[in-house]
Amino acid sequence: MDDVLMHAPLFSALDAEGAAAMRTSMEESRVSRGDTIFTEGEPGDRMYVILDGKIKLGQTSPDGRESLLAVLGPGEVFGELSLFDPGPRTATATAVTDSLVIGLGHENLRTWLTGRPEVAEALLQALARRLRRTNEALADLVFSDVPGRVAKQLLDLADKFGQPGPDGVLVHHDLTQEELAQLVGASRETVNKALADFTTRGWIQVDQREVMLLDMERLARRAR
Repeated sequence: MDDVLMHAPLFSALDAEGAAAMRTSMEESRVSRGDTIFTEGEPGDRMYVILDGKIKLGQTSPDGRESLLAVLGPGEVFGELSLFDPGPRTATATAVTDSLVIGLGHENLRTWLTGRPEVAEALLQALARRLRRTNEALADLVFSDVPGRVAKQLLDLADKFGQPGPDGVLVHHDLTQEELAQLVGASRETVNKALADFTTRGWIQVDQREVMLLDMERLARRAR
């Protein structure tokens, strides 16, 4: 767990003594699959670092449709916007698997930002990466077709959760078919059609809540 924590944006900028001190000011929480950590629209004053498990960030439209903004794993942060601009949460955070997270409140962070400018820089870099991913996702919705977006999401999930093996990269994404479709931004039927096509071509093998990527090169070309 300590290795995971030291690679998180908050801690990577600190020496061992500083990281240990920050760790003591954070509150650890265990959440079960399906538990909601915070809900879109509610006041937010705390950010979280994932130590173990997977967390999804989603939004719900006025007519009840749901979309997934991201699926995050160990070492990643979420809820960080509330630290710089306390206000209503812009997404709902839900545990995809049993997970362990630690939270840091706004007031506790203020002390660190005042005395450790490198912490502020690390958080700003994390925010910039999040904004870049958002911009890429918007561009994909405009310029890429559904199979291209499916290929890109499979590669992104492999980058976070993939386990290389002799036959390919095994990705335990732990998502339902509906959640995977929400992440791609398309209907479940359209996403399943793309997955079936990739399977027929020999690029992937699909199983329940996991996928084996057999041909990363062709998937990467299809994702462009």
